[in-house]
Amino acid sequence: MHRSVTEIRARRSRIRRRLLVAFLLLAIWSLLAWAGARWLVVDAPLARSDAIVVLSGSSTYVERAQKAAALFREGRSPKIILTNDNRQGGWSSVEQRNPFFYERAISELTHAGVPQSAIEVIPQPVYSTHDEAALLRSYSDTRGLHSLIVVTSAYHSRRALSTFRTAFATSSVAIGLEHPATGQQTPPPSTWWLHPRGWMMVPTEYLKMVYYWVSA
Repeated sequence: MHRSVTEIRARRSRIRRRLLVAFLLLAIWSLLAWAGARWLVVDAPLARSDAIVVLSGSSTYVERAQKAAALFREGRSPKIILTNDNRQGGWSSVEQRNPFFYERAISELTHAGVPQSAIEVIPQPVYSTHDEAALLRSYSDTRGLHSLIVVTSAYHSRRALSTFRTAFATSSVAIGLEHPATGQQTPPPSTWWLHPRGWMMVPTEYLKMVYYWVSA
């Protein structure tokens, strides 16, 4: 009987130790995951600009378009520019076709109060942030723009800002960047790892940053 009680106590002690270790590991992981995600998030406020540029992003086009519309309503810029990643979304029963994501972004903007006349799409397809930055550099030079506010999602913001600043390094065009708050289409830094979409955003963003750094 005495031996049985001792074994039970020892087993309970092992369980408590394992639970404590698991809790500590979870706490450490949560902190590292939060810090890793938060580091990706930057902004570069610009009071006003000649145009707001909404970068393509099929999984986050709603939050990006809504952020751009909010900036437009604040009077931060008279124009919104959309890039075209040449990707189509799901079937639209209203239009009886698969609209491109830039078309869906236009719908979000107009529903948010942005007049169609203030929206412009650059039709040339782009396939990366680097493509978008190069295209906007050429567009700005041609149109004589002096300032841009780039709108993208939170975890894309650091790489996007770096890419645009590099592309415009020899230009006099001022580059600002703003992003929508997390919690809509982008999971928050504290819980991104609990969402499948978070794993498609945060770790992938680090891989893309390494690729950009190596190929620079």
